[in-house]
Amino acid sequence: MNGMKTVLLLGGMSGFLLFIGQAFGGRSGLLMALGGAVLMNFFSYFFSEKMALSMSGAQRVSETEHPYIWNRIGPMTARLTEKMGLPMPRLWVLPEESPNAFATGRNPSHSSVAVSAGLLEIMNDQEVEAVIAHELGHILHRDILISSIAATLGAAITGVARFGMFFGGGGRRDEDDSPAANLLMMFLAPVAALLIQMAVSRTREYSADAAAAKYTGSPVGLVNGLRKLDTWSQRIPMEASPTMSHMYIFPPAMGGLARLFSTHPTTEQRIAALLGQRQ
Repeated sequence: MNGMKTVLLLGGMSGFLLFIGQAFGGRSGLLMALGGAVLMNFFSYFFSEKMALSMSGAQRVSETEHPYIWNRIGPMTARLTEKMGLPMPRLWVLPEESPNAFATGRNPSHSSVAVSAGLLEIMNDQEVEAVIAHELGHILHRDILISSIAATLGAAITGVARFGMFFGGGGRRDEDDSPAANLLMMFLAPVAALLIQMAVSRTREYSADAAAAKYTGSPVGLVNGLRKLDTWSQRIPMEASPTMSHMYIFPPAMGGLARLFSTHPTTEQRIAALLGQRQ
């Protein structure tokens, strides 16, 4: 199902580019758009993982890079991947005080799991293991490719809007002074949000939560982890790109147009599902 969504997502964006190219440039515009679509599809498939990690400021974790963090999360990740029948993903740490985590990649053999420094600070080992198991659940269910591509394309669309805001304001950095540019953002941001909403189903969070409970042997670690994420994310809000919010285990606090990008069930709904109380 995720494979079909990926094809439809890239195909839809390619068709949109070809339409715009034809409408504004005729035959030459169509050919340019075709070249752009080919490059977009290539980049989205092979480099969306690197794009997501770069956008989040992630730093590699290994036995030689951040060895203290590796000694804490490396062995537990190895145990979980063995249980799940997955290859070992690359591990990363986010230089963020706000607790959070995400997984990315194009398939289980090319995947990454990133956790924030704040998450490692406030959670005990049982809770950290449950969070990692949740992210490995996304890899197991092959959610990561569609999520990473959606983030990349969403960022590209909002990037076009910001480009227009800058030049719409006569090259000024004060973007709020251009009503036309703000209108462009108001139009394109919902388009990017709709793209992500169509690509990412809320049920994937329930499925990844269930995988965490199954492979850690209990829902308790993730239930307690979700409660801490809910509490601490309000105390220390995370600044993240709205187009990446669907990738995190807990959505960063967002307001205004950014609320359009919300793709997660509530914490109460997720905990109820973990405890077998979901109606």
